[in-house]
Amino acid sequence: MDARALGRSLIDAFGKGWSKGSLDQLMSVFSSDAVYVETPFSEPQRGEAAVRRFWAEVPLHQSEITFASGEIYAAGPWFSTEFKCSYRRKRTGEWVDARGAIFCETSGGKITEMRMYWHRFNGGRETSKP
Repeated sequence: MDARALGRSLIDAFGKGWSKGSLDQLMSVFSSDAVYVETPFSEPQRGEAAVRRFWAEVPLHQSEITFASGEIYAAGPWFSTEFKCSYRRKRTGEWVDARGAIFCETSGGKITEMRMYWHRFNGGRETSKP
């Protein structure tokens, strides 16, 4: 599988896992020694257990999640894409849109490092306050 096709396969599986709140599906794309960096200023989550702990919060706080990614750009073991993720906060019912870019390094068909650069904003949709 070429780097671009691998990147597409991995990001699609990651996005489906996020959208479904399926931690196992989301984690299936990461190597056991993966590093995840949420934003350029975040502490890296190192290793499968740390990455899993980070993403375990998603199903608890987000619902009605949609994830879409753009064109995959690949070079050697690296790929990147833009993304958009929208979800409803379970606590407040407020809609959130997050848009940004994902940069990944791969080895053995898995993501060994994922870095995200994104911006989140609230609004854009009607919300009902409890």
